[in-house]
Amino acid sequence: MIEKFLEEDIGNGDITSNLLLSDEKAEGKIFSKEKCVLAGLEEAKNIFEKLGLKVRTYVKDGDKIRKNTAILGVKGNAKSILAGERTALNLLSRMSGIATLTNKIVESCRKINPKIKIAATRKTTPGFRYYEKKAVISGGGISHRYGLYDKILIKDNHIKIVGSIEVCIKRAKKTNKAVEIEVENINDAIKAAKLGADTIMLDNFNPEDVKTTYKKIKEINKNIKIEVSGGIKPENVTEYTRYADVISLGMLTHSVKSIDFSLEII
Repeated sequence: MIEKFLEEDIGNGDITSNLLLSDEKAEGKIFSKEKCVLAGLEEAKNIFEKLGLKVRTYVKDGDKIRKNTAILGVKGNAKSILAGERTALNLLSRMSGIATLTNKIVESCRKINPKIKIAATRKTTPGFRYYEKKAVISGGGISHRYGLYDKILIKDNHIKIVGSIEVCIKRAKKTNKAVEIEVENINDAIKAAKLGADTIMLDNFNPEDVKTTYKKIKEINKNIKIEVSGGIKPENVTEYTRYADVISLGMLTHSVKSIDFSLEII
């Protein structure tokens, strides 16, 4: 993917640099312009190395860094440095924004429930999911599913098409994979627990209904995992934390604010 990212920006060549520069050598450093949890440093390093440049990193992905921290140094052909600049900064900005938000939520929730897991969803940018989920992990979260292929998750439209929760779970349990099901009310959650679901996702439940449902399901089988999702934001996430094993938030990857970085020739 790194090659495709570079091709998207460089195309047939940087016409400005080709007009102004020849074979000058240069040295540059990337600085954070905000405090953040860093993600995308490995990708930035790979970008410059693919352009034949020497790269040195001063920190690592997952580190909490302060404003104006130097995170990467690069040396070599000046045109190559400028060719990789924007792609590297874009990856760092987007991924660090995701990691920073994830870490903020993880830390606030674990003050209440030290075992809680904060998960990403499939609400990602097409073609960029790997990097967005990697950034969530750098921030202390988990990826949940990477795609439709790696975990069973029975959703509302499956149930509508098949006809019932019972039939969906019965069919899914013929495999050796864990079965997760999304439910929209307490009665369906209890039904899914009795039918042997391994994880029950409470979709768009209010905090009080989450508490009630959590207690009833754990009475049926304490090993069933309770995931809470839908309408959860940084402002209200702690209201759900005590009575959940996993909280999944689409906004970790679809509504995040990027972190500002800059590359300066020194």
